[in-house]
Amino acid sequence: MERTAIDRGRRNFLTGRRLSLPDRVRPPWSRAASIAAACTGCGACVPACPQHIIALDESGRAALDFRGGECSFCGACAEACPEPVFDRAISAFEHVAVIGPECFAGRGIVCQSCGDACPEAAIRFRPRLGGPALPELAADRCSGCGSCVAACPASAIGVNARPPETAHG
Repeated sequence: MERTAIDRGRRNFLTGRRLSLPDRVRPPWSRAASIAAACTGCGACVPACPQHIIALDESGRAALDFRGGECSFCGACAEACPEPVFDRAISAFEHVAVIGPECFAGRGIVCQSCGDACPEAAIRFRPRLGGPALPELAADRCSGCGSCVAACPASAIGVNARPPETAHG
């Protein structure tokens, strides 16, 4: 889980503005600690990403936005980075997809966009009586690529920390 530091400077003391926002998804093979310690905010990873999903966040650090597409795990961001931010020996992401209550299927509208987009087949649909099949996510199969986030017409999919039982799998 990403820890956040509070900027205790005069200007931000009362607002409690964060230096690192916990809801930001960091590029693959990087962790919050490595981003905080080594990322200089040079932005070399931004134009290197062929999917155009990397941008610098409010703190000037690299963050992903899956609404525009998915991570293809090409490694271009890691190759372009001049700092020791990336470690290809660790798992790419510490997060998995989470399907929220805004999901069309949960509201009675037939939709399987997320399942169709998932390259790992981590989202399957459970049939139910009286309504469309409901999506179920197999966290152990989810790579965290974000293809389902980009594909969801209801913007019902986000990411959360990987459950502890699958974190080292």
